[in-house]
Amino acid sequence: MPTLANALLDALKDHGAREIFGIPGDFVLPFFKVIEESGTLPYFTLSHEPGVGFAADAAARYHGGLGVAVVTYGAGAFNLVNSIAGAYAERSPVVVIAGAPGARERASGYLLHHQVRTVDTQLAVFKEFTCDQAVLNDPATAPAEIARVLRSAQELSLPVYIEFPRDMVDARVEPVVRLPRRAADPGALAECAEEILMRIAKASSPVLVVDVEIRRYGIEEQVAALARKLGLPVVTTFMGRGLLGASDDVVVGTYLGAAGDPAVTRLVEDADLVLMFGVILCDTNFALSTNAPDPRRTILAAGREVQVGHHVYRDLPLADLLAGIEASATQHPPRPRKAGQGMAYPRGLPADDRPIAPSDIAAAINDLFDRHGKMPMTADIGDCLFTAMEIDNTALAAPGYYAGMGFGVPAGFGVAATGLRPLVLVGDGAFQMTGWELGNCRRYGLDPIVVLFNNCSWEMLRVFQPESKFNDLDDWHFADIAKSIGGFGQRVTTRHELATALDAAVARRGQFSLIEVMLPRGVTSDTLARFVTGFKAARERMSG
Repeated sequence: MPTLANALLDALKDHGAREIFGIPGDFVLPFFKVIEESGTLPYFTLSHEPGVGFAADAAARYHGGLGVAVVTYGAGAFNLVNSIAGAYAERSPVVVIAGAPGARERASGYLLHHQVRTVDTQLAVFKEFTCDQAVLNDPATAPAEIARVLRSAQELSLPVYIEFPRDMVDARVEPVVRLPRRAADPGALAECAEEILMRIAKASSPVLVVDVEIRRYGIEEQVAALARKLGLPVVTTFMGRGLLGASDDVVVGTYLGAAGDPAVTRLVEDADLVLMFGVILCDTNFALSTNAPDPRRTILAAGREVQVGHHVYRDLPLADLLAGIEASATQHPPRPRKAGQGMAYPRGLPADDRPIAPSDIAAAINDLFDRHGKMPMTADIGDCLFTAMEIDNTALAAPGYYAGMGFGVPAGFGVAATGLRPLVLVGDGAFQMTGWELGNCRRYGLDPIVVLFNNCSWEMLRVFQPESKFNDLDDWHFADIAKSIGGFGQRVTTRHELATALDAAVARRGQFSLIEVMLPRGVTSDTLARFVTGFKAARERMSG
């Protein structure tokens, strides 16, 4: 019989976890020792728990398995709250494993260090933004609890919480038996697929809109194949930017409403049938719509539920739905694209000594991709994310809905830990929060390329309240610090310097590269400028 610690590690691996991110602390030290000695999964330690959560989140988004974040009780776990809340909002299956007091400690009568209110306060808090929870305090039931919670994370693509008392690490238990996948009811699936195909057959201008769930469930290739078979043009949402990066033949662009490419906006808003697969109906995706989604012309499949007009099919997994539709669909010729449909991204940046604007960064990266091939990306919130909308469609992880600052750099670390080499876009405000996690790259031989947008400002906030001085930041000269934490840093001020620095960073291996791009205050990407204009117009319509 394995120990509970080894049984948990084996179960994580069996359910698709590929690595562990964490920070040790006294209540979780016994489990960390087993993590290290067992070699079941590689582990990476960071400097602050928010970075642990962001890294685990991004790793899960990229490899389609479970992300794992291991922290100590109280002070460690509560530091993790914001990043796991973001993972819940954006449907990312992160397994939180928190060390906890043992049985004797709980019964001692003393308040325990790291305790807030009661010993169970931490569990109560995590119940608010995890879809399933387990406290491993009984060797007889622990394996079944682990199996249930890990299945929930996979099937719902949401975070889960496992509390691991430190006196249970060496308890002998039965191995964890993986629970069978809960498939759709065959009758409901057949009826739903038939109704959807009938709607498509009657439509003259249908469009398929995709969002994050198709990545979470690993069905991007199936979506692209179905779009080809049905002759459907595909549009990603703002949150879903980077999906179907290898399917340029079906992807038209990214829908941003009034802030986006007018041809893409018309394609969605003038469609007589909008199929939304894996779409989160949130303001960042649809607040700038000039024509709000009408249930009568919308099919929404997300969260294991399908809404066809006013009909609802419950507990119907998206992967099963795709398979059911594909099995009954007949080949349809590609529907002709109207003139102007298909995004044109800026490129051909002049190698001159002019100052750099955010959209120049997009052009420089597109030129880089043309020379060296596309790179996977992570982005923080702010104008760096809006600039990413002007970069060729490539895999991207970003907090597009939750919009929490500090995601970009530790997310890049998490992607690098999966074996990829990411390009990270981050603003100076977010870098001040979590950028220093780059100092952990040297220990693991990771070499991400970081493009830091430095306008000495919270510029995303300034565009909405330009008169305020509290958006001003100091110049921290980030590039100068890179060498002391194991990387290479360079500050660039001209377009020529930017292009040269990017090429050099691609060639440089074995250490991270930090390109600090100096930008003037008050200058934004073209996409953010359109977003602000559209946002203000939408706000005026709502208030009027």
